[in-house]
Amino acid sequence: MKKIKAIIQPFMVEKVLAALDAIEDLPGVTISEISGWGRLPERREAHDVKHGGHGLTKKVKLEIVVRDGLVDQVVEVIAASAHTGNAGDGKIFVSGVDGALRIRTGESDDEAI
Repeated sequence: MKKIKAIIQPFMVEKVLAALDAIEDLPGVTISEISGWGRLPERREAHDVKHGGHGLTKKVKLEIVVRDGLVDQVVEVIAASAHTGNAGDGKIFVSGVDGALRIRTGESDDEAI
């Protein structure tokens, strides 16, 4: 099992979710509104001046735990559907998941997702 974490632009969420919805056997998606700053200091400085803040930009984090066989497809779909070609499109991270447990049924690992 792998956990895919994608940080994307808020205005791309609907497009990305529609593309993910077309993937058969996708177990689900957790969505969180987040804020942060990236590698472009000039954007942080411009944002600070305009908004009087800490240079934080609003983003959306998608988290999906999938069986190993779905990882490449999910990553490709997110990357393609979140892409604008502009700075700030986001990032995708893939990490291992040691285990999972569905609390309601007691199912574990692949059966839990």
